[in-house]
Amino acid sequence: MRKHSTSLRVRLPVFVVVIEVIILTLYAAFVTYDDNADAKLQTNQTNPMDNSMYKDYPFFTDIQVMIFLGFGCLLAFFRRYGFGGMVFNFLTATFAIQWAILVQGYFQFSRDGKIHLGVINLINAEFACAVVLISFGAVLGKTSPVQLLVMALLEVPVFAVTEWAVVTYIKINDAGGSILIHLFACYFGLGVTFALYRSCLNEGHAKENTSYHSDILSVMGTLFLWVFWPSFNSALTLKGDDQHRAILHTFIGLSASTLTAFALSAMLNKNGKLTMADVQNVTLAGGVTVGASVDMMISPAAAYALGMMGCTACMLGYKYLSPFLARRFRIQDQCGIHNLHGLTGLISCTAGIVAILTATEEVYGPSMYEIFTHRAPMAGDPRLLELQVFIPGLQPGLGRTAKEQALYQVAAVFLTIGVSALGGVLTGFVLKLPYLASPSDDFCFDDELFFDVPLDYDSPVKLINVNTTEDSAA
Repeated sequence: MRKHSTSLRVRLPVFVVVIEVIILTLYAAFVTYDDNADAKLQTNQTNPMDNSMYKDYPFFTDIQVMIFLGFGCLLAFFRRYGFGGMVFNFLTATFAIQWAILVQGYFQFSRDGKIHLGVINLINAEFACAVVLISFGAVLGKTSPVQLLVMALLEVPVFAVTEWAVVTYIKINDAGGSILIHLFACYFGLGVTFALYRSCLNEGHAKENTSYHSDILSVMGTLFLWVFWPSFNSALTLKGDDQHRAILHTFIGLSASTLTAFALSAMLNKNGKLTMADVQNVTLAGGVTVGASVDMMISPAAAYALGMMGCTACMLGYKYLSPFLARRFRIQDQCGIHNLHGLTGLISCTAGIVAILTATEEVYGPSMYEIFTHRAPMAGDPRLLELQVFIPGLQPGLGRTAKEQALYQVAAVFLTIGVSALGGVLTGFVLKLPYLASPSDDFCFDDELFFDVPLDYDSPVKLINVNTTEDSAA
């Protein structure tokens, strides 16, 4: 088989310049400020402290840390691919956010045909970016930066269309993004890695290993994600008690999954020791598992149980399911995204459906129809007028029953998985085009192919016997 050039000297600059020209043109034509950022709309009666920036910016900064530091460090666990894990995450994330502002904005055009840009747009764009970075984990070390940019270019529109269809037409409850973020990202990434299958990797790769320092760096990424995950799950929930519950449930779920991960790691290790890969990944399972019901009245105990369940499924997935998928279904999931985002996402969706089926006014009061807006009475229903006395501004809903809403949730799960998997496979075939600088099998998981690396990037650590050194000095 003929080897294609992997030089970035022409490919990367040409792709980036073309993309930047397109994005600059589209920003100039369609992007303007939203009301809270437009100087013309500020008067002597405008209170600067009422600006939405003060509500949204703290969540934006937390998610920024997750995107650039959390994911970046987490993906730097390979001994010879630390540059690639962190730097390609940086490159891909920056582009994905710019692109998502435009693509998501297309579905939010105002009457003047403009995208009105505010901090909330950046938060939504960073959620789309998180989708791309999760998918990136499935092909880590096996793709060039040009391939990753093309993957982001194609994935963001597929995600935005799916998001728009699910939110606008199916109308679901998914505050923590278990369906639209975790499941979509997981099955899109699996579709890509299926199309990019490399038979040699099933037997392992000589460079597919970690080091003491790369594992420490990766667990730092885990800690960044762990600490800021409550912001990720609660950023788009209703302000007040809904957001308060979302933060509490996320923390409790993460705490439960962390303790369970340590216990299972030692139990499943034949030497009874802890495995760093478990600490880096499985501890985060609780943040995903509570996502679909994170703002609901599920109880702290349920959040704790979900954290334990998600962690257990994730751990068993890493140990048994991932090797099976690689061996039998040509799915080489490099970071185990199916375990951390797919299995836990499915558990989360199931828990969300149960929470919807059991939600009553006795538990929620009239505010139930603020959370489950699609169950609110339709326009003209006398019950709507009664509820508006307790909740001023409550908008007419669709009058769905709990069972109807649960069926819509199920439909959204299947639609999201189907569209994302198909989109991922098609994207994977595009990434196989020869001029996208795909690394050869020999140079997978190796920074040397795409970076000027320092002389000591692959130097073995020299162990010094302290006693021998002291004796020699004497």
